[in-house]
Amino acid sequence: MENLSFVIDNDNSKVRIDKYLADNIEDMTRSALASLIENGKVTVNGKAIPKNYKLRVDDVIAVEIPDPVEYEAEAEDIPLDIIYEDDDLIVVNKPKGMVVHPAAGNYSGTLVNALLFHCKDNLSGINGVMRPGIVHRIDKNTSGLLIVAKNDKSHKHLAEQIKEHSFTREYEAVVIGNIKDDRGTVNAPIGRHHTDRKKMTVTERNSKNAVTHYEVIARYKGYTHIKCILETGRTHQIRVHMAYIGHPVSGDDVYGSKKEKVNFSGQCLHARKIGFIHPASGEYMEFSSELPEYFNEFLNKLKNLSK
Repeated sequence: MENLSFVIDNDNSKVRIDKYLADNIEDMTRSALASLIENGKVTVNGKAIPKNYKLRVDDVIAVEIPDPVEYEAEAEDIPLDIIYEDDDLIVVNKPKGMVVHPAAGNYSGTLVNALLFHCKDNLSGINGVMRPGIVHRIDKNTSGLLIVAKNDKSHKHLAEQIKEHSFTREYEAVVIGNIKDDRGTVNAPIGRHHTDRKKMTVTERNSKNAVTHYEVIARYKGYTHIKCILETGRTHQIRVHMAYIGHPVSGDDVYGSKKEKVNFSGQCLHARKIGFIHPASGEYMEFSSELPEYFNEFLNKLKNLSK
């Protein structure tokens, strides 16, 4: 069982509690959280509340998340944007809004459900029945490329490349503010937030080293379009590092600015390129994807505002 707590500030006053929790607890749907509320697993100031309760300043929310039950993900006929596929692996372009694998309260509609339908039993079993084939993951609201292993040998080979930092991962993002330097590196350890266990933060306590290289692609009024290359792959790494240097990812509802005025597309972060040594052939392979529609629409809006 996991217990979470939140204290409400002025920015979240009058927000419905089910919406607030959906925005602040990753990998749980609003309906799943509504169920927790209805079952008395969520309290405000020590008292049970309805799911339409509107928050007030200094409200203290306590959330009790039950331990996940043993569950085997089921195949679902969900379309996949497949960039490459062979007998050992598959490269998929994940849309924004799709969760990578099932989790408590969110057992369907994930990338894993779609992969099980497409690949049948041809997925590695190293990460168990909830995450078959998943070598690495990207956030629900991040779009772009990730690689899936079809067998355990490929999984181990690819995971080792990630561990040794020889696996290429390049992202594009729009961040808030004008980054002073054309390129730079953020070298700051990342660990769990000391009070909010769903969030990551730059910290020296119980952390792992994290390195993000960035390069400016274009500058707009109040925003910067950048490329990020990951040297390490920590949870929420780009989002945490960019917020740490004062330039959070536009539309990031966890680490971003709640007072952002321009964004209309949600989190503007796309996994643009991946590269790796093929586990069977030994050949280096690299794949890239076009920026999705939501990303280009936002860039066009920024261009118009910057004229």
